[in-house]
Amino acid sequence: MAALAFVRDLPEPWAPASAEELERFEIGLLSGFVLAPAPAALADGTIRGYVGHLEQIRTWFGRPLWEMEPADADAYLGKVLRNSPSGTRLARSQALTT
Repeated sequence: MAALAFVRDLPEPWAPASAEELERFEIGLLSGFVLAPAPAALADGTIRGYVGHLEQIRTWFGRPLWEMEPADADAYLGKVLRNSPSGTRLARSQALTT
């Protein structure tokens, strides 16, 4: 004979996340993904650099970075950062590629 289980009500649905909450979640998620394979001795400045690059790209894009298409990256790196130092373009492209 099968035992009866108690059924409980599910909690109230959560309100949709605000744009700011979604952006914070996305940056945290992407930062963790970027830094996951990094060695444990990674300097704080390096971590801040990766996060800063992701935040700046996200601010320009205006949407979650996982929605970015190659054409969007081309526009950002080739037009927006056209006059930026090559080191800046390299660092942003590496953060985005990772």
